[in-house]
Amino acid sequence: MRPILMKGHERPLTYLKYNKDGDLLFSCAKDHTPTLWFADNGERLGTYRGHNGAVWCCDVSRDSMRLITGSADQTAKLWNVQTGAQLYTFNFDSPARSVDFSVGDKLVVITTDPFMELTSAIHVKRIAGDHTEQTGESVLTLKGPQGRINRAVWGPLNRTIISAGEDAVIRIWDSETGKLLKEADKEIGHKKTITSLSKSADGSHFLTGSLDKSAKLWDSRTLTLIKTYVTERPVNAVTMSPLLDHVVLGGGQDASAVTTTDHRAGKFEAKFFDKILQEEIGGVKGHFGPINALAFNPDGKSFSSGGEDGYVRIHHFDPDYFNIKI
Repeated sequence: MRPILMKGHERPLTYLKYNKDGDLLFSCAKDHTPTLWFADNGERLGTYRGHNGAVWCCDVSRDSMRLITGSADQTAKLWNVQTGAQLYTFNFDSPARSVDFSVGDKLVVITTDPFMELTSAIHVKRIAGDHTEQTGESVLTLKGPQGRINRAVWGPLNRTIISAGEDAVIRIWDSETGKLLKEADKEIGHKKTITSLSKSADGSHFLTGSLDKSAKLWDSRTLTLIKTYVTERPVNAVTMSPLLDHVVLGGGQDASAVTTTDHRAGKFEAKFFDKILQEEIGGVKGHFGPINALAFNPDGKSFSSGGEDGYVRIHHFDPDYFNIKI
């Protein structure tokens, strides 16, 4: 399994996203310029220029026509995927941290960071079919959680919004009324900041990764804890295979250990766990810094990782991978 190494970003990666068909890969980084790659051979197709701050997150519509990005420059931007043209800019009073299109791409949920005396907030915006009619008004704004909300995504049938962040509590909100429906039990939940959240292909369950050195699998409707995966280092990124029962965790290293390992060795690895048995089944080394982003190709035959080292690596699995038995 020789990885394809893609150098296009000058700063650490923050987020990776495949389109629905799995032929395009979008990468976001702290260098202000989201980039589009061919997912097959890692060829760079183009960039989306216009932000002037780190880009924290992106999402692409189901038809691969629209891209939305959230940035530290206090905006979220809609782009034409093919031409790279900016279609619309949503302006906020604090950095936009996470973006997620609803099923059907008619709505988008955007979270903004706490800033000065502002608290963090979750905004729901309507996406117009024709971008010339796009407006910036919010359908719904939710406030409440303390600290930053690192991820907010749509729950099943767009009826709920699932959020998670610095206060380590996962919350489910009603997407129509904005009412808080459920909070994860503190006893079984994460103990430190939740850094990442990734939904299963069918949206029935989701995975969260945290600085408490674990990842947890939850039921999207009931918020029941299904599984916990324990690792030795803080988890910055999580993703799960749409094909096999595999969960992948990527992360950093305790600050105390940074100087003790050989930095040339590319020690930072993406760890694979058996989703059901919660056991580690292998790892993919290669990055020269913590892994900040992970994404599985929708066909389950490859995955990509993005690191603090500014590289994106695409790994196409060997045939043996599909026959791993524990």
